[in-house]
Amino acid sequence: MVSNNRIGRHSWPKIAPLDSWQDTYTTVHMWTQIVGKLRLELAPWINHSWGSTLYVTSTGLTTSPIPYEGFTFTVDFDFVAHKLIITTSAGRELVFSLEPMSVADFYEKIFEALGVLGIDVDILARPVEVPEAIPFQKNEENASYDDQAIRKFWLALVQADRVFSQFRARYLGKCSPVHFFWGAFDLAVTRFSGREAPTHPGGVPNCADWVMEEAYSHELASAGFWPGTGLGEAAFYAYAYPEPDGYRKADIQPAAAYFHDDLGEYVLAYSAVRNSPDPDAALLNFLQSTYEAAADNGGWDREKLDFAGDYPK
Repeated sequence: MVSNNRIGRHSWPKIAPLDSWQDTYTTVHMWTQIVGKLRLELAPWINHSWGSTLYVTSTGLTTSPIPYEGFTFTVDFDFVAHKLIITTSAGRELVFSLEPMSVADFYEKIFEALGVLGIDVDILARPVEVPEAIPFQKNEENASYDDQAIRKFWLALVQADRVFSQFRARYLGKCSPVHFFWGAFDLAVTRFSGREAPTHPGGVPNCADWVMEEAYSHELASAGFWPGTGLGEAAFYAYAYPEPDGYRKADIQPAAAYFHDDLGEYVLAYSAVRNSPDPDAALLNFLQSTYEAAADNGGWDREKLDFAGDYPK
């Protein structure tokens, strides 16, 4: 077994401020929405939209196998070779390069490839959870692809996914997989208390209120990682729904974390984690202390929900 002690600051890539790769982020965000909507349309519905998410891989992001008429297919973003790869359980594969191209061109390429593979699927061909929902087939303005910028962000996702998975393992209650939501372009993991929550008010841009109502149907504490839209730099976040009294005044670790009033959540800059003596410990402290702020102030039954033992080696 390889020791985690070898994982240090050098393993966490340096990510440039968002404004330096904003165009690439916006373009790839739209590409992931197109791919994610394929899984949303064809895969079984799982609570809280979990049946439509993407997952971090050792080369990029994947849909995981999607069922279609007796076989499955998988769509992978490869941010190492910079390819979009579609493979089927029937042994067929189609690949095209990830390079500067418009959202409209990406849409055309992927649906042409799906047609060659005999996959016929209709999606809602416009983005969600963004203020301006330009239909994919008409979006010629987002066409950037800085391969180094997106590769570094993916490498940061690899680190975040690894630590989030450790955090997820320490909980006995209902907990989400560590997954990538293409709607908001963020990696997230969510713990649930088991109790129902007040109806979510909705209001997310270009997203039906019922989606948020179902996603937040039960009391939760969520944490994630995103490029930093509204902040300017990549960062980790944490929030509780519903937010209990005292949550914003909790003792959150590490010291660089703070509550962002406009966003309504705790924030910890990715750079603060990367530059800390032990990035894994810094991030785990953030995840654990924000969870405790939600659970303790919200009266969760932590004796039944938290896992305090040791797993078999």
